Amino acid sequence: MGPNLTGMQKVLDRIEEIMRKCHPEMTQPKPTRESRFVELLETEKKAEEEKKDVFVKTNAAASVDDLRRHVSRFADEYNIDEELIRAVIQVESGWKKDAVSVKGAMGLMQLMPRTAAMLGVGDAFDPGQNIEGGVKYLAQLTDKYDGDVEKALAAYNAGPSRVDAAGGAPFPETARYVRNVMALYHRYREEE
Repeated sequence: MGPNLTGMQKVLDRIEEIMRKCHPEMTQPKPTRESRFVELLETEKKAEEEKKDVFVKTNAAASVDDLRRHVSRFADEYNIDEELIRAVIQVESGWKKDAVSVKGAMGLMQLMPRTAAMLGVGDAFDPGQNIEGGVKYLAQLTDKYDGDVEKALAAYNAGPSRVDAAGGAPFPETARYVRNVMALYHRYREEE
């Protein structure tokens, strides 16, 4: 059995600890060729990630601008207030192009598959097609209810047959939906 070095190891560990506290620069290992290469790789990786962040932020801004252009264009084309369209999009999907509801409504203005097909929307996740389909539908409903925006919104949410049968919002959640959209609509109009 050899000598017991545990006591000696404790002393050496304590000396190293004191040296780190008193002179941290002395305990840093000198960079090797390999460690400099690793640092260079990490620096490059960080630079690439920063470029990605700028790209994502730029694309997000461009995407918002594109959505606003669609809203403006279809508001003019279908004679629906731009602020109303923005309010519907906000309440329906929160401006998420890929939103899908539990009932299967898709995209920004949350078109149901049958409604999208009826409106000629081939890709409900294409923002331009989706917004045009939703605005076209809203315009049809506004015409059907002689300009009564609240009834049109109730029909947009619950379906025209249910609104016709109930003479207005058929469900409490539909009434809440109409109130939310109208509140946003009025707020957006005041901001303009």
